[in-house]
Amino acid sequence: MIAEIGHYALVLAFFVAIAQVVVPMYGAARRDAALMGFAAPAASAQFLCISIAFGALMRAYITSDFSVANVAQNSHSLKPLLYKISGVWGNHEGSMVFWVLILALFGFAVAAFGRQLPDTLKARVISIQGLIGLAFLGFILLTSNPFERLDPAPLDGRDLNPLLQDPGLAFHPPMLYIGYVGFSLAFSFAMAALIEGRVDPAWARWVRPWTLAAWTFLTAGITLGSWWAYYELGWGGWWFWDPVENASFMPWLAGTALLHSAIVVEKRDALKAWTILLAIITFSLSLMGTFLVRSGILTSVHAFAVDPERGLFILGILIVAVGGSLTLFAIRAPALKAGGLFVPVSREGGLVLNNLILSVATVTVFIGTLYPLFLDAMTGDKVSVGAPFFNATFVPVMIPLLVLLAIGPLLPWKRGNLRAAVEKLWVSALFTVVVAGGILVLEEGAPLAPVLGFGFAAWVAGGVVTELAERIRLFRIPLGDSIRRLFNLPGAAYGMSLAHIGMAVFICGATGEMNWTRELVATARAGDTLTLGQYELVLEKVERSQGPNYFRDMATLKVSKDGVPYATLHPERRLYPVQQMPTTEAAIRSSISGDLYVAIGEGSDQGGYIVRVWVKPLVPWIWTGAMLMVLGGLFSLSDRRLRIGAPKRSKRPAARPAVTEAGD
Repeated sequence: MIAEIGHYALVLAFFVAIAQVVVPMYGAARRDAALMGFAAPAASAQFLCISIAFGALMRAYITSDFSVANVAQNSHSLKPLLYKISGVWGNHEGSMVFWVLILALFGFAVAAFGRQLPDTLKARVISIQGLIGLAFLGFILLTSNPFERLDPAPLDGRDLNPLLQDPGLAFHPPMLYIGYVGFSLAFSFAMAALIEGRVDPAWARWVRPWTLAAWTFLTAGITLGSWWAYYELGWGGWWFWDPVENASFMPWLAGTALLHSAIVVEKRDALKAWTILLAIITFSLSLMGTFLVRSGILTSVHAFAVDPERGLFILGILIVAVGGSLTLFAIRAPALKAGGLFVPVSREGGLVLNNLILSVATVTVFIGTLYPLFLDAMTGDKVSVGAPFFNATFVPVMIPLLVLLAIGPLLPWKRGNLRAAVEKLWVSALFTVVVAGGILVLEEGAPLAPVLGFGFAAWVAGGVVTELAERIRLFRIPLGDSIRRLFNLPGAAYGMSLAHIGMAVFICGATGEMNWTRELVATARAGDTLTLGQYELVLEKVERSQGPNYFRDMATLKVSKDGVPYATLHPERRLYPVQQMPTTEAAIRSSISGDLYVAIGEGSDQGGYIVRVWVKPLVPWIWTGAMLMVLGGLFSLSDRRLRIGAPKRSKRPAARPAVTEAGD
């Protein structure tokens, strides 16, 4: 009965979505306050209906109701509770319900917290959110019903994909979905602005916090996914340029450009058409990611479905959404009034260059990801585009952006002096030379890549420190006043600094891992010693035991470093009997200097086990840098100006020098 209630709630949400689309949009066209006022309760009702459906599906998973086909195909009675819950979104049908739940949540958030929005804009934004929800609710009901019954019900389920039975995969998809779907609000604001024919600084202030929230969650989701792939797949890598990884990375790149472009609209009333276009492109790339993992055109550990018919339905939604929005953009964009003028060397010019670089980077990843698919569809030829292509194309494109990260924030609005900005970076330049020179000295004959990598990281970090020093007028006013200015900076200032520092830390981690990793693969028996660099590993034993829904071979390795006891590691190889699928559970000893990473494979005919050992310098810096970016996003969201579009009133006399505006 609960499953039928969930199905009914989805059907009801579909009809509520129709009303949410039609009534507020018609009311906005007629300037009818009553009809526009229908938007908020409609959005609330849709969120309630989908929440009921999602709750019904989750109950079916928790109680192991195998009469529901979706539960029988993706769960098992012996599966731990955490993975029963995460199994709700660990499959195609459940993930789509979760997708529309997040979509409805954002629509409800606008209804609840968008009190300062103009009535017509609010009504149109909620209406367009409803239109997106209507399309995907129709997709679920017609092709992906999660509440279909089985009669007779099986005694037990087929279990969830073992690779997904991991804490990282319990939290990675929700974060990713909030980021993906969160960009729908930027899209809805863009479409509403085009319909009204009005884009102004107030519009940018309203759209920025929603875009920033989506970007922050997407950053966290990508980071969690990368971390999961690193320790769960047993390959020893953190990024593989997998097509589905790229599908989440492309909207992240476009969303980063959108965030910076919206700043120019807010501060200088410029780049209006370009910002609208970026909002369309960012959400379109999110939809493309949804299509890739559900179309059956990819074989990946990330893919949810292999049914081309479902993929065609989503492709139709993608074509209509992209084609319709770009058509509306082509009609209305020329009428948008140009904003404030600026010269190329200015803060605006720096942000434009930032956007161009990020756009080229997005196109590079787009081509590398989709070209093999297009070639296969057109000619049947199969080619592999992997890390060598992306390292040779994407990385050089990003180098000018790293240079710009330090210079751009030091340029004033409207008209700047490049020489004056660069002269302020003398400390950053000195730090760069010291770090790059240090790499050359410590690593005799070091290749160019780590020298450049750490050099650019030092340049970015030095630029952040210089920009903060300029904000608080360090050494130009009394130190106490500078400290007060530091603590009184708005949240967006801290957010920008943390995000840029996070980028520098991330570059260090990626550079160290890519250039200094060492690897050993050997077959070992109990008592054998393996040596890699300064580490000695003694394989003491391999024990077989049983977990909740798997069998495992767990090794015990005693590790010494430079002759001193260092760690005891327990890598595992698991076999999930229901799906007859093995997985690798790596054992990792982390420190600030890097990871010692050990994985075991199958037993050999000689009675030993394949043991893989990696020494991976600075890998923890990758996750630390990414989390600093997430923290930067959260700090920026705490800024009162982003939440309600108004600065905090000063408690001190007006004579105190004004703090430079942040978030730019």
